Amino acid sequence: METNATRMCALLVGLPDVSVLAVEDRAGRPMRVHVETTAATAACLACGTRAWSKDRSSVVLTDLPAFGRASELVWHKRRWYCPDRDCEVVTFTERDARIAPARARMTDRAGRWVTGQVGLAGRTVAEVARDLGSDWHTVMDAVMAYGIPLVDDPARIGEVTALGLDETLFKRSGRWRTQNWCTSIVDVASPSQLLDVVEGRSAKAPTDWLEARTDAWRDRVAWGVLDLSGPYRKTYTDALPAAVQVADPFHVVKLANTRLDECRRRVQNETLGHRGHRDDPLYRSRRLLTKGHERLDDKGNEKLLGFLEAGDPRGEVRMCWHAKETIRQLYAIDAPDEAATFIDELIADMTEPDHPPEVRSLGRTLKTWRAQILAWHRAKVSNGPTEATNNLIKRIKRIGFGFRRFDHYRIRVLLYCGRPNWDLLATITPR
Repeated sequence: METNATRMCALLVGLPDVSVLAVEDRAGRPMRVHVETTAATAACLACGTRAWSKDRSSVVLTDLPAFGRASELVWHKRRWYCPDRDCEVVTFTERDARIAPARARMTDRAGRWVTGQVGLAGRTVAEVARDLGSDWHTVMDAVMAYGIPLVDDPARIGEVTALGLDETLFKRSGRWRTQNWCTSIVDVASPSQLLDVVEGRSAKAPTDWLEARTDAWRDRVAWGVLDLSGPYRKTYTDALPAAVQVADPFHVVKLANTRLDECRRRVQNETLGHRGHRDDPLYRSRRLLTKGHERLDDKGNEKLLGFLEAGDPRGEVRMCWHAKETIRQLYAIDAPDEAATFIDELIADMTEPDHPPEVRSLGRTLKTWRAQILAWHRAKVSNGPTEATNNLIKRIKRIGFGFRRFDHYRIRVLLYCGRPNWDLLATITPR
């Protein structure tokens, strides 16, 4: 006869068609709740014949914490025997996906909970495992099982008009700490969204990803943003030939600042014979040189000109500084036709043979990427959303204290900043 205590235990367990057999309270160990299903009959999984009860086997499943304590669910599964001698199935164990998926080490409700904790809340797997009194692998296996259907949901990736590609460092491996990179594929239109991450920073992986999309999806992509990367330019050329490639303005200006720094260091060594020291004029000017000229007040401008006068006898650093500021002025032009005339004159001037090698190198780069640079004046899209997404990705990498497997890295990144539909978590079937 069912007692009030038994009914209360069944209510607290909260599982359908389940009876509580016992509660095992062990000091220093997770609390164990022993349960069995109320099913009295079962049909053979192969032939449908009514099966005979054979024996029972116990499966220990990690469950949600109860009353502030870690808990486990001990499911006493019935084993059934098929009486049909012609049936290929002799015995089988009962299954109930409402309690736990097949071959899982965690209950269904706990699996959905840890997926939300690791994915939506961005908690570490080890932290969630400690809350459950479980191990890292049990939690990560559940995140993979429930998370993959979420991130692979076809509705997660909608129509994209502007696409951005950028690389992030995935891990360092081996004796020589070899860098392993991955590529972020981001919808840079408002609101931005991380679509996926693929291994490597070559053209192959993002090209394969794009070619796996439908023709209609790819035809809607009007702009492809990149950071002066040859492999990514090849990706857009091969997989999105109709999309207009746009060079990210930040990286163009960053390249100009890089060439300016190279020029400053070269002149420093040629004039003084050593790297920059604290009191060297060019070394003291390094921050002022890379700062936008409009951000310098009269005192800062006077200091900069004084440093250049003292440490730049041939005026090479000054010329490179003017080249950098002129490139910045390019993005203040609104009319595309005026911008085209401006950059053509700039390329012709910067590639003259009497200019410093850094300025000539910068001019050649502008010539190579002229079409992509000018496309910004029509598109007005940048890789800023991609860089912002990379910051979120790096947060997951930092709290993970390193990843070994790319599939673990991908699923956690996409759950955290790939904007899956979390309303589907209660309805998906784990894989």
